[in-house]
Amino acid sequence: MNSRIALYIGGLLGPFGAGIVAAMLPELGADFEVSPSLAASSTTAYLLPFALVMLVSGNLGERWGSSRTIRAAYIGYAVVAVLGALAPWFWLFQLTRALQGVANAFTTPLLLAKIAAGTPRERLGRAMGTYGAMQAIGQTTAPLVGGLAAESAWQLAFLGVAVVAAVLAISPLPADAPTAGGRTPALRDAWTPVILLSGGVAGVAWMCSAGLPFLVSFRLDDAFALSPGARGLALTAYGVAGVLAARLTGSAVDRFGVRAALITGVLAAAVAVAAIGLVDVLAVVVLAWAVAGVCGQLILVAVHSTVLGGAGGGGAISVVTAWRFLGMSAAPAVFTGLYRLEAGLGFGLAGLLLALLIPVVSIWWPRPRRAAD
Repeated sequence: MNSRIALYIGGLLGPFGAGIVAAMLPELGADFEVSPSLAASSTTAYLLPFALVMLVSGNLGERWGSSRTIRAAYIGYAVVAVLGALAPWFWLFQLTRALQGVANAFTTPLLLAKIAAGTPRERLGRAMGTYGAMQAIGQTTAPLVGGLAAESAWQLAFLGVAVVAAVLAISPLPADAPTAGGRTPALRDAWTPVILLSGGVAGVAWMCSAGLPFLVSFRLDDAFALSPGARGLALTAYGVAGVLAARLTGSAVDRFGVRAALITGVLAAAVAVAAIGLVDVLAVVVLAWAVAGVCGQLILVAVHSTVLGGAGGGGAISVVTAWRFLGMSAAPAVFTGLYRLEAGLGFGLAGLLLALLIPVVSIWWPRPRRAAD
């Protein structure tokens, strides 16, 4: 396998591992004898440690050696995924989910930094689009694999995750690039106003779009009584649309700029997400979820291009990705209660928060530097 291809394929592991439970929540709740809301917390159990550790994992990984860190993380991920499949108690299952998140925190930012280091700036949007497509594939296949596995034994899905991580652990990686000036990266290097703004926007956007598969799963079950496999298939619309739009969104960011891409993405996502809770037609719900997937891809490429197109490396993208997944991990706590009161309230709040990002981006998002700068 080509080393650059291995970097892109590595991008699917995070969303794959996080989303594997989305279509099997009723089955997890039944097997472990916990409520649906508590079963949904298995997403948070993965994403919260993942996001918190990623506040420092990019810098630490660059200090230890990116390639060495990535391989060790893949191995750890495979081991705890197997333990998750064997866990007899819910608390132990949750612990393995948390450890998966920690392992994944040491792959995502370092993979992105390696891709950016080997990509000309004028093609960075397309490179980020390709990486985003791989993440979309992970997000697409996860609910499908999880849902199909839940038809017989949900544990099979976790064994599949372990196989993916093990294959990635033995795949080739590009050589580590030397640090700027030979200086060891400091944690404070990644905490700049641009990085914090990017992380805040990414966190809200992900909480209100990519963080909603569990809520869409509840909606598909409550409104349409779909089976686990059918729910998993419907949830793939987000990722499939993101994959199909990957090249288009990457080229759009390169051509029109990140500001225009972000405003377009959050506006269209706000409308699509709100519609999921208001419309009782299955085809429309699935279509709206697919539109949200395209918008999520556009937002992701724009944010990554902003951070990695400047001076940001593994540490900077690690901080931004941490805030992105902190937002995603908060989604069950923020939206589940409102959804249980009224479906339109849960999805409506998500749409409103997305819409509120438009003035933030319009006023404060950094202007692109000219090529001569």
